[in-house]
Amino acid sequence: MVKITLKDGSIKELESGVTIKEIAGAISPGLKKKAIAGKVNDKNVDLITPVTEDSEVEIITIDSPEGLKIYRHSAAHILAQAVKRLYPNAKFGIGPDIENGFYYDISLDEPVSIEELPKIEQEINRVIKEDHKICREVLSRDEAIERFKSAGEYMKEELISELPDDVEISIYHQGEFTDLCSGPHLESTGKLKNIKLLSVAGAYWRGSSDNEMLTRIYGVAFPKKEDLAEYLHFLEEAKKRDHRKLGRELDLFSFSEDAPGMPFYHPKGMILRNQLENFWRHEHAKAGYDEIKTPIILNQKLWEQSGHWDHYQENMYFTKVDNTDFALKPMNCPGGMIVYKTKLRSYRDLPIRLGELGLVHRHELSGALNGLLRVRCFTQDDAHLFVLPEQIEEEVNGVISLVDRFYKIFGFEYHVELSTRPEKSMGSDELWDKAINALRNVLEKRGMDYKVNEGDGAFYGPKIDFHVKDSLKRTWQCGTVQLDFQLPEKFDLTYIGEDNQKHRPVTLHRVIYGSMERFMALLVEHYAGAFPVWLAPEQVRIIPVSSVHNEYAITIAEKLKDKGIRVTTDERNEKIGFKIREGQMQKVPYILVVGDKEIEDAGVAVRFRGEDLGFEKFDSFADKIIDDIKEYK
Repeated sequence: MVKITLKDGSIKELESGVTIKEIAGAISPGLKKKAIAGKVNDKNVDLITPVTEDSEVEIITIDSPEGLKIYRHSAAHILAQAVKRLYPNAKFGIGPDIENGFYYDISLDEPVSIEELPKIEQEINRVIKEDHKICREVLSRDEAIERFKSAGEYMKEELISELPDDVEISIYHQGEFTDLCSGPHLESTGKLKNIKLLSVAGAYWRGSSDNEMLTRIYGVAFPKKEDLAEYLHFLEEAKKRDHRKLGRELDLFSFSEDAPGMPFYHPKGMILRNQLENFWRHEHAKAGYDEIKTPIILNQKLWEQSGHWDHYQENMYFTKVDNTDFALKPMNCPGGMIVYKTKLRSYRDLPIRLGELGLVHRHELSGALNGLLRVRCFTQDDAHLFVLPEQIEEEVNGVISLVDRFYKIFGFEYHVELSTRPEKSMGSDELWDKAINALRNVLEKRGMDYKVNEGDGAFYGPKIDFHVKDSLKRTWQCGTVQLDFQLPEKFDLTYIGEDNQKHRPVTLHRVIYGSMERFMALLVEHYAGAFPVWLAPEQVRIIPVSSVHNEYAITIAEKLKDKGIRVTTDERNEKIGFKIREGQMQKVPYILVVGDKEIEDAGVAVRFRGEDLGFEKFDSFADKIIDDIKEYK
C-alpha cells in the first residue's frame, strides 16, 4: 500500500503501482473524466504513471492552465505527425505550446504555404480519428542520440547533446511517429479536438540568423468547440482592427522600403500624434514636469560611460563625425543626465522632473518589424526624475497616479508587474534590494495587485511595468517606472545636501505611452479607428444637400474652425447617401447634413457614428462638441 497525500491535505491509502488516472477515479468519477495528467511530488507526469511509494499527488484537469498547456503541446506533436506523413523528408526543431495554441519549427525541402494548411489539417484530423496511444519511453543519452541520428533528425540530436547530465531523457511514441519530449501528454491522439491551423512563418533555428531558416506552422487548440469558435471570431475582429490596415484606409501613416521599420506620418496621422503630444504636455505641466530636448547623436564615449555599450550595443546604430565615433541614441537617459549636470544642484531643488519626447533608434531584426508596434525609430515619452533618497516612494507614487490619469482618459484597464534584477546588470545586491523594496512598498501602500517578474528588470535597476487591456482583451506593455542608483554614480551626479556636502541623487526613468508609435497602434486597434472626438483627425464633416447649400455649409465650417474644431465640407456632386457612407467609412465622429430646413432654422441635421440624432441648433451643437473635446469625452 502507498499513502497518497492530496492537494487538500487529505490522505488515501491505495495499492502500490496505482496510476494517476486510478487515483483521480478514487477521488471522484467526474475528476477522472476531466483528468489530463498529474503531479507526483511536484513533477508533472502522464495519467498512466504508476505511484510506487508514499507521495504528494495532484490531479491536473483539462480546464486548468497546466492542463491546457499539456493539451496544446500534444496538439503540436499531432501536427508534426501529420506533417511527416505528407512531407516524409521533414525534420523537426521544437514544437512548444503557446498562449491559446502551439507551433512547430520544421525543416522542409520547400517551405509550406498557407494554402497547404487545410491539407495538413485534414491529416491532423485523420491522426486524431485513428486514436493512437501516446506512450513514453526513457532512454540513455547515447541511445537517444543514436535513435535520432539514424532518423536524420539533426536538430533533435543537437538538443539532446546540450541537455544537462542529470536530466532524464524521454521520447514519446504515437503510431508511427516518435518525438523527443519531457512530457506529459494526453493518453491518446483521439483525446484531442478542435484544432485549427492559422499561419505559416519563417523562423531561424534557435533564434539565430546564423542558422537555418525553418518553417514555423502556428495553430490553436481548445477542448470545447464553442471556445474555438469564439477565438476565431476574436481573430477576425482583430484583423478588422489591424492598425496597418486601418492606417492605410484612414490615411494615417505608411512605410517604405527606403526606410525599413521607420514610419512616414501623413497629415491625418500627424494630427492624431500632435493631439497625443499636446495632451502629454498639458498633463505633465500640471504635474510639475519641465520639458527638455536632447540630441539624437551622442559621442560613443558617453554610451560606454552609461553602460549601454556593454549591455546594448548590438541594438545601436553608429556613425562618425569629424573622425570621432558617435551613436544614434537608443535611449534618452544619458541626455537627461547631461542636462542635470549643467549646473550645481541643491537638495532644495529636488525633485527635478525632466520630460522629453525623445526620438530614439534601435536596430531591430527585419523579421521582428511589425507596423507601428515594432519599429526602428520611435519617440519615447520619457522623463527622468532626480530625487532625494527619502523622496523615492512619494515620486514613484506620483508617477503611478499620472499613469492612472492617462489610461483612464483612454478607457484602458491595466495591471502592474514588478520586475527584479536580471542576470546581466550593474550594482551591488544591497542597492538592488533597496530599490526593489522601495517599489514594492509603493504598490502595497496603494493596495495594488501586482505580479513579480523575477530577473526581468533593466540592467541598471528594478521597474514597475503597466500592461493595458484593450477592447479585445489583449494586453500591451506600455508604461514603466524604473528606479536607478547606477547612472547617477556613472555620471557623477551630485547635489549639495543640508550638511553642505555632495550627495548622489536617485534617478527615476519613466514612460507612460511607452512610445508614440506603439501607443498610436494600440489606440487605432482599441477604437477600430473610431477615435474619441478630441483625438479624431477629422472631427466634423459637413455635407450640403445640393450645391445651393454650399455657402451655408462653408459658413458654419468657418465658425467651427474659429472655435478650434477640425472640420471639412464635402461639396462634391454626389448623392447624399454616398457621401454619408464615405464619411462613416472614414470614421468621422460627427456628420452634419444641411439643406433648406437647416438654413431656415439656423441648425444642422446631426449624425454621430452612424446614428441619426436629428435636427439641432448650430450654436447648441457647437457648444456640445467643444464640451466633448475639453472633457476628453
